[in-house]
Amino acid sequence: MFGLRRTPAPVPAPEDCLPGRTNAIPTSDVHFVNGRPIHGPFPDNMDSIVFGMGCFWGAERLFWQVPGVYTTAVGYSGGTTPNPTYPETCTSMTGHTEAVLVVFDPDKVDTEALFKVFWENHDPTQYMGQGNDIGSQYRTAIYGTAATQLDAARESLASYQAKLNESGFGEITTEIAPAEEFYYAEEDHQQYLAKIPNGYCNHGFCQVAYD
Repeated sequence: MFGLRRTPAPVPAPEDCLPGRTNAIPTSDVHFVNGRPIHGPFPDNMDSIVFGMGCFWGAERLFWQVPGVYTTAVGYSGGTTPNPTYPETCTSMTGHTEAVLVVFDPDKVDTEALFKVFWENHDPTQYMGQGNDIGSQYRTAIYGTAATQLDAARESLASYQAKLNESGFGEITTEIAPAEEFYYAEEDHQQYLAKIPNGYCNHGFCQVAYD
């Protein structure tokens, strides 16, 4: 899974991004798998974090299966274009990466368990892409909703980089930054692999364990 290298364009400058729209893309509020809401406000005891690890279909399925995760949703984050559509995001001209919002109960699952899912199931050393999915919309990212999450994410990156070094792999390219606006993707993308069980998924164990 590691080792694929191409040189796609970087994230576009804000002034070069598509204009988007004022109104949010409409979606159901019901998680197709667990029946919980996918839009906030969420219960006060929940935390949230956003992960980008390539195509969001397979990434979301990984996280909704984790005990202690309250709900998940897919969308677009880390960029400029307000309320982008999927076709717009696929042009690489929104600045966003395909992302998964993970809402979790910190009393039942900690960020280390979520980082394990993140690092082990994609190639964080690939620049602006994942496998054959190439472009800034597939870049690897962790967007934290608290300073403690960002600190923990940086520590986890350093720890996993040491593991990759031991195995002869390259440098992690994962973007770690404060979470900004999360724009929900269209309804047909939400919990896609529960609706289309044989749908496209390029996620799986990436050869190097996190712990």
